[in-house]
Amino acid sequence: MSVTTPTRSSAGGTSPRPTSRRATPKPRRRATPAAGLTSKVAPWWLLTPGGIVVIALLVVPILFLIYTSFTTYDQRTLFTGEYDFTGFSQYARIFTDPEFWMALVRTVVFTVTMVFGSVVIGMAIAQLLTRVSGTMRYVVTVVLVIAWAMPNVASSQVWLWLFQPGYGVVNWLITQLGVFGDFTNVNWAQDARFAFLSIWMLVVWQAVPFIALTLYAAQAQVPADYMEAARLDGASEWRIYWSVMLPAVRPTLLLVIVLSIIWDFNVFNQIWLVSQGGPGAATTTLGIYSYKTAFIGFDIGEGAAVALVTTVLLLVFSALYIRSLIRSGEDL
Repeated sequence: MSVTTPTRSSAGGTSPRPTSRRATPKPRRRATPAAGLTSKVAPWWLLTPGGIVVIALLVVPILFLIYTSFTTYDQRTLFTGEYDFTGFSQYARIFTDPEFWMALVRTVVFTVTMVFGSVVIGMAIAQLLTRVSGTMRYVVTVVLVIAWAMPNVASSQVWLWLFQPGYGVVNWLITQLGVFGDFTNVNWAQDARFAFLSIWMLVVWQAVPFIALTLYAAQAQVPADYMEAARLDGASEWRIYWSVMLPAVRPTLLLVIVLSIIWDFNVFNQIWLVSQGGPGAATTTLGIYSYKTAFIGFDIGEGAAVALVTTVLLLVFSALYIRSLIRSGEDL
C-alpha cells in the first residue's frame, strides 16, 4: 500500500512524494515436537486394523506352517499335543519321493497349458471386443463378467453335471455328432486324458474373462493413429497387431501372465471337486498332494513341508516374471 506526502519544491511550492508502507510479515509458527510426533504416528494407527488382520490371517499361519514342517505333527498330535522335531528329515523324504516329483511335473504341465490356453483365448476375445459394435460389445462384456463372478465351487459342480455319464449334456452332444461313437456313458473323471481335459476347460473358462477384459482395456488406450499409420504403410492386420498392438500392451500382458501363473499354480478346488486328483494320481498336483498327505494320510508335518516347497517354487517363478515386467516398464 502506498501514500503520498507533500514535499517542498525549488519554486517554493510543495509536490507529492510517494512513500511505501510495507506490511510487516507475520512470524511463522514452528511445529511443536508433539505435533511432528503425531503426524508420524497417525498413519501407523490408521494401518493398525488392516495390519492386525494381515498378521492374524497371513503371517501367523505361514509361521506356523514353517514351524510344523520341521516336526512330526500328525493325527496323534491333535489329541495329545505331542510331537518331535525332525529337522530337515521331512524335506529329505519329500525330495526322495517319486510321487512328489511326479506331482511337481503335473503342476508345471497344468500351469503351462492352462496359462497358455487362457491367455491365447483371452487375447482373441479382447481383439474381438475391439471389432464388434457397441451393443454386442456390451453383451459380450456382461457374459464375461457373469462367468468370472461365478464361484469356482458352484461352477465346478455345474461342470460335473455337464460331463456326468448317462445324462450329461456334453456326452449327449458328442454322441449326437456321431464322430466318436456312443459317448453317453463315458465317465470323464475316471479317464486320465478326459479328466485333465475337463479340468483344463473349466479353469480356462473361469480365467478368460479377467484376461480378456484387462487386455481389452489396455488395447483401448493405444492411439488409433498408430494403426492408421501402419495401414497407410501397407501393413496387414496381423502385422499391425503383432508389431504395433502387442508392444503397446506388453506390460499389461506380462502382468496378466504373472497373475495367471500364481492362480493356476495354486488351483485346488476345481481339481478336487472334479476328479479328487484321480484317476489314481493322474491329476494330482502339488496342492492335491499336500492336501492328501496332511489331511488324508494325517502326516501334517510332511504336508506342511510340501506346501512350503510349493510356496518357494511359486515365489521363484513369480520373481522371474516380475523382473521381466519391471524391465519392460523401464524400456517403455
